[in-house]
Amino acid sequence: MINRDDMLELTRRLTPARSSVGRIAGAYFDEESYADGTFNTNFLKLSQADRAKNLALAKTVLFSDTNTQLKEYRLTDQARRPGGLWQLLTAIKECGMKNDAFTDLFYELIGEKYRPGRPWSCFLFHGRYDVPVKGSDKEWLEGSDEVYEYLICTVSSLIGEYEPGTPEFGFLYPAFKERGAALNFVDVFESRPGGPCRELTKWLLEG
Repeated sequence: MINRDDMLELTRRLTPARSSVGRIAGAYFDEESYADGTFNTNFLKLSQADRAKNLALAKTVLFSDTNTQLKEYRLTDQARRPGGLWQLLTAIKECGMKNDAFTDLFYELIGEKYRPGRPWSCFLFHGRYDVPVKGSDKEWLEGSDEVYEYLICTVSSLIGEYEPGTPEFGFLYPAFKERGAALNFVDVFESRPGGPCRELTKWLLEG
């Protein structure tokens, strides 16, 4: 089960002024799910308005109905096998999303699995959050004893040229559990649980 307070803690660090996101990448797909444009850039190089617009996409995943739209799943040993999807996502995370070969391969794989019959986008956010220490009285203390490094993915229909709408699917990896990284877990978002994006969830969990 996802602790709602964990998601709110992360969301508080997704503002243009104090964002834990350091890099953003994405791909735009046509009606046949072929990528017809990609980007990968330092998040802080975006304008204030673009930062706010893109953070709104990421926050949709974390701000969704916990344990209804956003659910926690344990990754199986099979899913984490060498050469599998989760090894690729771990590589994307560990290189700080700076290797286009990794992200391009992910876009290719997701484009093979998701075919909504309309233009859509897939965005990836990479962040590092210095998790502050909490005292026994739940008050914040100075310092940090863990850096939580994460990926957020969003999948959205396009509502204009290169303009993603509200995310329909996404995930947070690794899950943020007990105020730290749970490397064997992923939090998966479906705007309509059990709806058209359910096949993406199955693919993701099978790895």
